[in-house]
Amino acid sequence: MSSPSQQKAARPIRGILLTQHSNVAAYQAFTATIRVNGRTQALSEHGGVAPWCRLGAMADAERVTTQGSTVEEWTRALAEAKGTPGGGAGTGVMLAIAASLASMVAGYTEPPEDQRSEVIALHERARSLRETALRLADEDASASEAFGAAFALEPGPDREDAIHHASVEAAKASAVLGERAMDAVEDLGWLASNGNPALVADVVVAFGALRAALTGARTNVSFDLAALRSAGATLDQIREQHPALWSTVEHLNTALDRIDVLTAGIDHRAAPTDASD
Repeated sequence: MSSPSQQKAARPIRGILLTQHSNVAAYQAFTATIRVNGRTQALSEHGGVAPWCRLGAMADAERVTTQGSTVEEWTRALAEAKGTPGGGAGTGVMLAIAASLASMVAGYTEPPEDQRSEVIALHERARSLRETALRLADEDASASEAFGAAFALEPGPDREDAIHHASVEAAKASAVLGERAMDAVEDLGWLASNGNPALVADVVVAFGALRAALTGARTNVSFDLAALRSAGATLDQIREQHPALWSTVEHLNTALDRIDVLTAGIDHRAAPTDASD
């Protein structure tokens, strides 16, 4: 076992873990490269590279999922330097929290007769979104695993192809999650105006969770697309080859602006002491 002075802090890169190998005889250094501070460096400069699963360790560990784990178990796994669950899965959980709060507020809302069908439909969408968001969180974890495995391959055409495929698939997974988050913005906006006024603070909390989900999706889509540069593509080429994913980032930015406007419109009711002189 390596001494504490030999052990380097783990440095996650969207699904891979850069770490000092504790047994040099058991692991060979990979010579893959990444971009750090504007220059290309060998991963060995960071102490070597291993997939987040530490070359098969995941096979020996129980997979933690949002569906089959307690909150304590899932967040404990998130806190570990293993790469998955990570920020993408966390994005899905934040979306599930936003949907759950929206469902709760809708359930407590007693609308006039002419709005009853609208509340019922919104309530059902929120319930469905909660389930979808948790499923997407687990799917993102799988995409991140493939992403890390691609970067761990030996340099060459196979590695470049694997990085390209894994990066695009990871970006698609985050884009789907982001699209579901965008769908929820106006439902929360409706609750902000028409929901039970006693729960306006819960609506603001839901907006915060939804904003976190949108930010996570936007950032991960952008990051995963940019990872294609490791396979030799330029940003201009990436934009030309993947216009839908590229535009998703712009749509998510617009949704973030919309949330900020909606939140500002009710914040004085949710936090009146902050609004007072």
